[in-house]
Amino acid sequence: MSQSSGVASSLQARAQEVVKEDLAEAKIQVNDAAKSGSYLYPIKGIFYFFSHRALWKPFLSRIGPTLAVSAGVTVPMFIFTYLPQLAILVWVNGPLAVFTTVLLVLNESSTITSIIARNFIMQDALLDTFDGTLVARGATGVVKEGRELQPGSDPIGKLGKVLKSPFDRFSPKAILRYLIHLPLNFIPVVGTVIFILLQGRARGQSVHDRVCPPLL
Repeated sequence: MSQSSGVASSLQARAQEVVKEDLAEAKIQVNDAAKSGSYLYPIKGIFYFFSHRALWKPFLSRIGPTLAVSAGVTVPMFIFTYLPQLAILVWVNGPLAVFTTVLLVLNESSTITSIIARNFIMQDALLDTFDGTLVARGATGVVKEGRELQPGSDPIGKLGKVLKSPFDRFSPKAILRYLIHLPLNFIPVVGTVIFILLQGRARGQSVHDRVCPPLL
């Protein structure tokens, strides 16, 4: 009994810590994003990626397996979880629940697919593309903090041995953060959007921390 209460207390303490961190960081992130225009970076990144064919190499051999995993996860998720979640969300979102439930199931499927693909299929490709982009932009000094560089004809060809990987296994704190954010989907319309943004911020930070450690 005492052991169970100890586990519950530990989870509660972790949950409170996560909520405090996210509230404090959210205020800073919103303010900084509004001033810097960083919300445009994903769009710029998409155009940059598609206009530089050399960066495609790491992904080409992994497209098939990744799509197979995505379909193998997303289809069963819609078959088995869409209607139960719709029945719950319709009470808070009304007719809009049809659309917000789709977003929720897609996000859940994306999370599961991401865990599988990131750890078993796409890990090296993501790392090579991230570092290759930095090399293409002339930030070789930054890349050298995390891996060796060698002579090559293109950004990907210059990438050598990895010295420091940004990809850690999902920690208990990361899983707890996901579960805490999940109820945001009960907020009509904006809740699902906020949930996706918070998850994206957390995942992106884990990659950037490898070459740009957070200031203390």
